[in-house]
Amino acid sequence: MPIDSLIPDTIAAPFARYAHGVATETLVLTSGQLPLAPDGTIPEDPEAQAALCFANIDAILAAGGTSKHHALRINAYVTHRDHMQGYMAARDAWLADARVLPASTLMIVSGFTRPEFLVEVEVTALRP
Repeated sequence: MPIDSLIPDTIAAPFARYAHGVATETLVLTSGQLPLAPDGTIPEDPEAQAALCFANIDAILAAGGTSKHHALRINAYVTHRDHMQGYMAARDAWLADARVLPASTLMIVSGFTRPEFLVEVEVTALRP
């Protein structure tokens, strides 16, 4: 079974030697996406951060030949309970036109590699 690394050039490059996603014959798995724009900026509020994470995920899924319409699972992480509402608003907007809703997990974590990151999201999607 062939496996392809997915590193779209429309989003910020990975921080180290890993791919933003991996495509197999049947699945696309994204790495956790942090809210980093291609120009290096980071939105301040959790909803904007989550929206950027989902925009990055859209690019990765497209590179793997799929889309949010084939998402099976979302794993998300926020750094504080206060960030949950903003994350959920962005997730719900991302899924507004979804034909089938994916499974979803949201966890509160102590932090990420940089203190300004408040949200991280990863998605597993079926490859049609």
